[in-house]
Amino acid sequence: MPHIYTADCTKCFALCCVVPAFAASSDFAVDKPARTPCRNIQQDFRCGIHTQLRQSGFRGCTVYDCFGAGQKVSQVTFGGRDWREAPETARRMFDVFPVMRDLHELLRYLTEAHALRAARPIRAELARALEETERLTHQDPEALAATDVAAVRQAVNPLLLRASELARAGLGGRKKERRGADLIGARLRGADLRGASLRGALLIGADLRGADLRTADLIGADLRGADLRGADLTGALFLVQSQLDAAKGDGSTVLPPSLARPAHW
Repeated sequence: MPHIYTADCTKCFALCCVVPAFAASSDFAVDKPARTPCRNIQQDFRCGIHTQLRQSGFRGCTVYDCFGAGQKVSQVTFGGRDWREAPETARRMFDVFPVMRDLHELLRYLTEAHALRAARPIRAELARALEETERLTHQDPEALAATDVAAVRQAVNPLLLRASELARAGLGGRKKERRGADLIGARLRGADLRGASLRGALLIGADLRGADLRTADLIGADLRGADLRGADLTGALFLVQSQLDAAKGDGSTVLPPSLARPAHW
């Protein structure tokens, strides 16, 4: 995927460490209210325990992805003015960040859909959606904060769904429709899920060892704790790095070339 939709924390004012709230749990060692800086942020906006997040009880931080929204807000929307040196920007910057994050996620999916060979029949429509969504990200802070992301998503989703259907149609055979399915802890070891729709499926803790997930649609699927050891994810649609980071796997897990094998596997 284009670098612009990949987080670059060196160009961000630690917005993901300030804006969201989190509660003490297995994912976070402490409580943190929304719009309050995490105690681990250093003066240069970097995380003081970045290399030890999992060991320090901040596993939730390791599976968060802003899709490049942090640096866009920091360097483009606010022109490099940070909320510490320019505190008058803080409130609006914190308003804008979650909107930008959602728009960048949609851009990440639209970019992938546009690149799919099978999506050629709707490529012009995808290009227009990409252009319009990108335009929204360049609005001024006030307009960005007022953007109705739900409406944008509602307009984009049918295109993403159509692109998925076109990509999976070439596989032949009957496709498994498990959209939004509750598959928490499911025993799917060795399952043939080629071309399956697992959009928004709850696969928390599912046993997917050795499963065939080639060209499966995984947009929005919750893979926290899912066991992907030996699974084949070749050509998986709309799979993002944070989903892999939340799952379990090993050297035998086959990944799409655009994604990295998580360091903790």
